[in-house]
Amino acid sequence: MQDIIATKSERLLNKKIALCITGSIAAVECVRLARELIRHGAEVRAYLTHSAGEIITPKAIEFATGTAPVTEITGKVEHLEKFDLVLIAPASANTISKIAHGIADTPVTLLALSSQAELLIAPAMHRGMLTNVVIRKNIEKLKKLGITFISPEEEEGAGKLASIEEIVDYTIKLLMPPKLAGKKVVVTAGATIEDIDDVRVITNRSSGKMGIALAKEAFYLGARVVLIHGRVTEPLPAYIETIKSKRIYEMLKAVENEAKDADILISAAAIGDFTVKKFKGKLDSRKDKLILELTPSPKVLASVKSFSCFKVGFKALPEGDDMKLIEASRKVLKEHSLDLVIANDITMAAGSNENEVIIISDREVLKLPRASKSNISYSIFKEILKRLS
Repeated sequence: MQDIIATKSERLLNKKIALCITGSIAAVECVRLARELIRHGAEVRAYLTHSAGEIITPKAIEFATGTAPVTEITGKVEHLEKFDLVLIAPASANTISKIAHGIADTPVTLLALSSQAELLIAPAMHRGMLTNVVIRKNIEKLKKLGITFISPEEEEGAGKLASIEEIVDYTIKLLMPPKLAGKKVVVTAGATIEDIDDVRVITNRSSGKMGIALAKEAFYLGARVVLIHGRVTEPLPAYIETIKSKRIYEMLKAVENEAKDADILISAAAIGDFTVKKFKGKLDSRKDKLILELTPSPKVLASVKSFSCFKVGFKALPEGDDMKLIEASRKVLKEHSLDLVIANDITMAAGSNENEVIIISDREVLKLPRASKSNISYSIFKEILKRLS
């Protein structure tokens, strides 16, 4: 157990979470869920209903959390234990309805009704039950009381438990200080695409992982997030507002529209430097030579130079010379009136889950050691918040 604590981040360090498991087949996912929470630093204590114990054994949960789960309330009054968050995942229709009507006849419902901690519920049930008018009313009743629900995923007629990643993301959001509450953050991510003909395109190797990580960090901090993205190689978070803008001019227009009332703009997308004159149909691949007509494209950051939001740009060069990176970044900082520039070596970041960056402002240079893009995002927002305070 000790070897996985906070191996992904320290966002949940010193946070105590009750993982409440009910009688849904999705209970089998809770070993993975518990371990993932621990990887972000959380201390996890499990509570099981009788039905949950028939699907996943208490010993499996003990392995996952390091402590025996609560399967019944004894003279130790386990329901009075203090937690930072009570997470019910998966939550059955039965348990949701009991909580809505104040029925405390299982370890899970007793804890949910007695705890003063934040309550987060991730339902999992057949779609017919999920759309049942009684169940819907019970869910809405709890939402009006300030309880957060994570919508299940649609799959083969079932309301499948939300992904482990999404449940962890909501957990982090509820337990981190909402330092950007009431703020709008616009983030760009991914690669733009320009058509050569009806089949072929010009693009780049950007995965969009850095931009997505930054959007998630803004979500954790309570902001309203708009993620403007081109081609990306990983799923987009379902809980973040997204705008698909594959082409250069589409992204330019989207950024101008969204950034005009934003508080923070982070331009992390790899936006093409050239548009290409498109050929009609499909070019004959048997040609000996092909000449493409390229035209320099406008710079997105130049188009928002006069905007009053806090602006963060990215600068990448294909070499490991820090001084050249810093010099080039300072030119971009001044040219586009940016507040920060994040500089990195293309060869170390493209497509990778890790990055090594230099954060540059008009007064400071801060080099961050190689880390996951998620943890790099945490450090970037730490610098943004420092300058906004």
